[in-house]
Parts: sequence; C-alpha cells; structure tokens
Amino acid sequence: MGDLLKGISSFRGAVFPDHSALYRRLAHEGQSPQALMISCADSRVMPETITQSGPGELFVCRNAGNIVPPFQTMNGGVSSAIEYAVVALGVRDIIICGHSDCGAMKGLCHPDLLGKMPNVAAWLKHSHAAHSIVCEAYPPNMNEKEKIRAVAMENVVVQLDHLRTHPSVAAKLAKSEVTLHGWFFDIETGDVLVYDGAAARFTEIGDHQNLPVAVKGRGVPHVIPATAQIAAE
Repeated sequence: MGDLLKGISSFRGAVFPDHSALYRRLAHEGQSPQALMISCADSRVMPETITQSGPGELFVCRNAGNIVPPFQTMNGGVSSAIEYAVVALGVRDIIICGHSDCGAMKGLCHPDLLGKMPNVAAWLKHSHAAHSIVCEAYPPNMNEKEKIRAVAMENVVVQLDHLRTHPSVAAKLAKSEVTLHGWFFDIETGDVLVYDGAAARFTEIGDHQNLPVAVKGRGVPHVIPATAQIAAE
C-alpha cells in the first residue's frame, strides 16, 4: 500500500496538473471512448499502456482469461460492460486481447491446480472450447509453453464467437456500425499479434500496415426478399 500511496501522491503533484484541463472537460462532457477492450486481469497486461491511450480514450473490461460469456438473461459484469459500451457509449471497435504466459489458460490446461478455486474453475468453462481445439487439432508433441500459448490464442477466437451472441453487438454488426478485433500481447517481447478473420490466423503488424480485423460489420439487405414479404402478408 505504501507504493500505491506514493503513486497517488505523484499523480496528484506531478501528473494531474499538466492534464487538469482534460480531466475537467471529461468531468463536464462525459466520456466518448474510441473502443472497448476486453483483456485479462493479469497485472502485466495494461491496455492503456499497450495502446498508449489517454484518459477517456479506451473503455476497458478486465477479467481472468479475457473471457466473454455467451449471452444469457442472467446479469454479469462483462455482459453489462459490453452492452453499456455498445449502446450507451457507441463504441465502434471491440477488442478481445489475450496474452502469453496466461495463468487462466494454465489453469484450463491443468484443472488440478484449481482445486481450491471453484469460482475460477467455473469461470474457465467458457474457454473449454479453446482447450479442446488445441488438444484435438494441434500437433500432440508441443511442449508446455507452446500448448499454453496456443490455447491462449484459440481462446481469443472462441471469445470473439461468444461476443457475437450478444444482441447489442449482433445488431451493430448487422448495421456495419461495429468491428470486432482479436489481439494477442506477448509480454516478453512487447509484440501485439492481430487476428485476421479472413485468413483465420494471427499476424504481425508493421507500423504502417492496415490493421487486419476479426469480424467486419456485414450490413443488411436493403430490399426484403419476396418470400419474406409474402410471409409478412
């Protein structure tokens, strides 16, 4: 706590004065973030630092394993954050960001480690598909580090699929008003890999390269099919 208190003191004395006008504007005008990022709660993964975002620019939801439960009527923090970001704030981009050396993915691969953490074990059920994909579709001779990394990457893709089940997201995709992104942050190198939905793979990005996307808005037909008109009559 001592270090945290020193940090608060430093922020108030050295950082805030230079940005007081920005914070004052945000306090009066509210927030209008560019994107929603759903990332892991791992203390080594800091979305604002990775993207170099300032106050008000990024709406962040963090949890163990960067998980998005499929939509259901039961309320949940992740589902509420998604709905609020999309409906109330009007974000046009949603990013799911996984990372290397993920403790949640280690627990997924080794359920025995979660014996004293029943809530974590239950939460990770939303990632079981990623584990199954790696176990059945990847080479069986991968070492432990390679397997954890593969599961973490597949987990990003699985959570993107879950994200599309949320009505607010599905509606915005149908109107081409939102784009979905899958990222993977390598803690050791600082690299960010981006999921290319068209190629179905993660790819490195250069400083001036167009950013691949996972899921683009599809739009809806402007003309209702004749069969639908007949059915409506």
